[in-house]
Amino acid sequence: MPSSEHLSELLDPAGTVLLTIECQQGVVGQDSALPELAKEARSSGVLARVARLVDAAHESGVQVVHAVAERRPDGRGANRNARLFRAAERLPVQQLTGTTAVRVAPPIEVAEEDFVVRRLHGLSPIAGTDVDPLLRNLGCRTLVVTGVSANIAVPNAVFDAVNRGYTVVVPADAIAGVPAEYTPAMIRNTLALVATITTTDDVLACLKGPRR
Repeated sequence: MPSSEHLSELLDPAGTVLLTIECQQGVVGQDSALPELAKEARSSGVLARVARLVDAAHESGVQVVHAVAERRPDGRGANRNARLFRAAERLPVQQLTGTTAVRVAPPIEVAEEDFVVRRLHGLSPIAGTDVDPLLRNLGCRTLVVTGVSANIAVPNAVFDAVNRGYTVVVPADAIAGVPAEYTPAMIRNTLALVATITTTDDVLACLKGPRR
């Protein structure tokens, strides 16, 4: 874990953006297309921690970006080149544009100043979306990555952000995947090699604490 001084330097509000990944009702909500993932995100407290981080970001002036995955009702433009995409087409809950499924899930609050970036294709919240140009225009240097899943979208976001020159901070208790034991293994063996791993409480302490 980084020292509090080092983490505080990384999380200067002027250059920090908080990213929530697929924290949408059709993924982590009560009527999820992925009930196992939704249960893990909620029962582990991950969704509640993401909400706390979002609230603290709003209070401290840190920009929040919500990355949402969705598809058109006709499926045009969506990927079909992997088993995951083909399986998603058969799920009982579809992440269709304009439906409740693609709204950010409670208890996360979306403020007027937040960005909600929606993607219609691919696996990454960053590659091929508006996230990277928005981050650059916002003067982002440090990206705090939260949400789901530790299996696919979270590591995609971390790698893409690092490849684009951002410093990435991952609160380990604010991401979820399935099975539950996979997430700490992913963090320990992969994400820790490229990102600063910390906790929700440590990030909150930096955002709420006095700036030097």
